[in-house]
Amino acid sequence: MYLFDAGLLFFSMLVLVICVLVGVAFLTLLERKVLGYIQLRKGPNKVGFLGIPQPFSDAIKLFTKEQTYPFMSNYNLYYLSPVFNLFLSLLVWLCIPLFSGFLSFSLGILYFLCCASLSVYTVMLAGWSSNSNYSMLGSMRAVAQTISYEVSLALTLMSFLVLIMSLNLLDLKIYQSMLWFIVIGLPLSMIWFVSSLAETNRTPFDFAEGESELVSGFNVEYSGGGFALIFLAEYSSILFMSMLCCMLFLGANFLNFLIFFMLGFMSFLWVWVRGTLPRFRYDKLMYLAWKSYLPLSLNYFLFFLGMKIFFFLGMI
Repeated sequence: MYLFDAGLLFFSMLVLVICVLVGVAFLTLLERKVLGYIQLRKGPNKVGFLGIPQPFSDAIKLFTKEQTYPFMSNYNLYYLSPVFNLFLSLLVWLCIPLFSGFLSFSLGILYFLCCASLSVYTVMLAGWSSNSNYSMLGSMRAVAQTISYEVSLALTLMSFLVLIMSLNLLDLKIYQSMLWFIVIGLPLSMIWFVSSLAETNRTPFDFAEGESELVSGFNVEYSGGGFALIFLAEYSSILFMSMLCCMLFLGANFLNFLIFFMLGFMSFLWVWVRGTLPRFRYDKLMYLAWKSYLPLSLNYFLFFLGMKIFFFLGMI
């Protein structure tokens, strides 16, 4: 019996990973199409019908290219960093309770925070092991940015954890059955969205890749398969953060098919922001995190905490 359960769990994980990777492939196609129309051009439309098989042809091209590595690099770390990056970004999906005999445990939010914090190390090691000044600078920028915005991200999350008094993601669905959290926490939802953009190193916060000075940032020395793995990890994180936005603010009702349309719309917002906004200045980014978002999210957290204590005192 236990073997059957373990086999079923493994099969569910495999299906989830394959579905996420296929979703990532079509997210890249969506991004290229949307950016094309924003810039008044067509986007990919030559491969197959309307360019739909384009992501798969790109994947074949990247994974069949020769794997190069810098002569003086730390080869083992250089080779394994993209693999661990993708592994962590896929591992974090296990905390999503999808009602399919899957991992749904009571500490899902804590598990997400642990996995999100670990992804910093893969970026740092990818930049350092390349033995290139540009890669090192790009990774240092990315790490500083990710750590800064993790603080406001965690505080925003804690505000809603105080409301539901649980670390289980399923409780978000129960507490939002009558009223979505976006109604009572609209400023917090804005902070969460912007912090998620910074956390995933996306425009307008993509300082790890400044074309004028750092070329492509921490992944400048990667080509072929290594570059593809870093690319997949980034887009997998975008999909996951979009899903988490839907769970925290838009009802978290997995029994309703509408959640997947909302997930698609949130992913589209990531692309829309990239096509619309210019890149920030790096010091402005840090000021935004430490001088604006941190005090605001901390105040909201204390406000929700006060509300909860007042409610409990009233109950007594």
